[in-house]
Amino acid sequence: MGQKTVRFSDLSGQLMLEGDTPARIVVHEHPELSDGPVEIEALADEAGVIEKGALRVAILDLYLPDDDEPHRVVVPAEAFDKMATDRPMSELLIAARPAKRPTRSSSASAGNGDRTNYGTLEHAGKPHKGKTTDAEKRMVREHFDEINERLTAQGIRPVSLSDPEHVERYGLAGLAEERSQSGSSPAGRPAGGRATARKPDTSQPVGVPAA
Repeated sequence: MGQKTVRFSDLSGQLMLEGDTPARIVVHEHPELSDGPVEIEALADEAGVIEKGALRVAILDLYLPDDDEPHRVVVPAEAFDKMATDRPMSELLIAARPAKRPTRSSSASAGNGDRTNYGTLEHAGKPHKGKTTDAEKRMVREHFDEINERLTAQGIRPVSLSDPEHVERYGLAGLAEERSQSGSSPAGRPAGGRATARKPDTSQPVGVPAA
């Protein structure tokens, strides 16, 4: 007995007929998107509606004086064009210099130019001056013990659940409460986990047999 595979539009749930060729839609940025681009399928007509309704926008990175990381913003192109009051935006963009690519020089990594990705398992939890991103907070929460083992091995202070600053910085209030209720130490190990040697009973004189 044969099997027949049916497909549905991810957008509308509408059945794709046998002769329909789905449109592939890759979502690069969205307020609800946090872990990189995703891909969905839709009917060709649905993709056509998206294309017709598309806006002309300008995608900008804003490097503000007190921030280590840029802010990516999307604004209507028409609104952005109106901000050029000295000369038309088209002329301004033609005459503008090419954007600088971030460098990884030792001086940059030591100062505000640090571009280390602290949202990865390799760097999460390390002390740094920049803003703690949601990705780094999530990484520290989900891999708390593993990250602390790495930090300790590298000679870096571990993240402590008993340090209010660390708890606030990495959003660890829930984990701290959970470890506290389970009787774990701030480092994630059971409290009193190290065995202590029992002292011998010296109340009985040496050489005198017990009664």
